[in-house]
Amino acid sequence: MLFLLPPSETKLDGGSGMSGLDLASLSFPQLSEVRRDVTDRLLALSSDREAMMSGLKLGPRLADEVERNRRVESSPTMPALARYTGVLFDPVGVDELDETGWRWAHQHVAVHSALFGLVRAGDPIPAYRLSHDSRLPVASLRSTWSDSVASVLADVVESGEFVVDLRSEGYVALGPAPCPGSVFVRVVSDASGRRRALNHFNKKSKGLLVGRLLQDRPELAGLDDLLAWARRAGIVLEPSAEGELVLVSESLLGDPGQTTGTGPIR
Repeated sequence: MLFLLPPSETKLDGGSGMSGLDLASLSFPQLSEVRRDVTDRLLALSSDREAMMSGLKLGPRLADEVERNRRVESSPTMPALARYTGVLFDPVGVDELDETGWRWAHQHVAVHSALFGLVRAGDPIPAYRLSHDSRLPVASLRSTWSDSVASVLADVVESGEFVVDLRSEGYVALGPAPCPGSVFVRVVSDASGRRRALNHFNKKSKGLLVGRLLQDRPELAGLDDLLAWARRAGIVLEPSAEGELVLVSESLLGDPGQTTGTGPIR
């Protein structure tokens, strides 16, 4: 089973100190050609500071992100799951993972990067700035990535691996997962007795879910196994519409529906 996460805009600096990005070392080698193309276009854009800030929608306080991108091929790397920070990734608890935990994570957790496409948890990547809606020269990221990522996910499913899609809809557009063979997870609040979609706590709930999986490291052959594990763990994860699951946030983090805006499920 493969749990597919969106990336985070925020990332740690630093890394192993070993020099440079090695695209050939990343998982899913079918994406190598597109990775090279997107990296080259990002580097070309970074030669024009103002154009990059506009294309990446960066304000003056984020001007240092241009320098990050200029150094993307030579800056230190670290495992992808450790590189990303923020509301989703902080609860994952990578600092607590031992060698066995990292092996499980690398096998079962992937992140969908706008720069590198799909990367597994342990793949070494540098710090960078690029989002699903960033504008690079030549073509949109959606048209660049969509067919290639969708093809890789179809291969994953064809190999017998079930995909649990925890991405935001912006990243789903950069490469949808096939159905059947995958489920899309929506996070809801049930605090008032009526399930409603969440905004901010959407990300935190997904991070906590992956953190619990990394703690338990269950054997998951299919969707029924995942749902059974969730019940044993006290996590409310249930089928909803076809090809979708709902994750009830209170079963992971208390009562976020009382502290943040909600909206109806669509």
